[in-house]
Amino acid sequence: VQLQASGGGLVQDGDSLRLSCAASGGSFSSYTVGWFRQAPGKEREFVAAIRWSGGGTLYSDSVKGRFTISKDNAKNTVYLRMNSLRSEDTAVYYCAVTRIIRSSWALPEYYYYWGQGTLVTVSS
Repeated sequence: VQLQASGGGLVQDGDSLRLSCAASGGSFSSYTVGWFRQAPGKEREFVAAIRWSGGGTLYSDSVKGRFTISKDNAKNTVYLRMNSLRSEDTAVYYCAVTRIIRSSWALPEYYYYWGQGTLVTVSS
């Protein structure tokens, strides 16, 4: 399956953005879809994940209450709604898929297909 992440851009502190992750060449039906981000000079960081079947979700503490992950079955797309953006949210955001158990959703090494990334820049 190929993943296409989109929706990034330049916003102001406090603004909102919605990222999209679309699948092609397959579907998300047997996967958990995760969002990660990587800021310059930093390691890739888990943001959120959603199980396609059942819709269970997980968020990192840094985004809980501000970001919402959701899915559209008909469009085979996962979204990341980001509210109250801060300068520390500036990063390249990646979507990826895994079949690992929930306790490992935050670990990037268990994801095997990755999108190309979309840049989010939050200006203060």
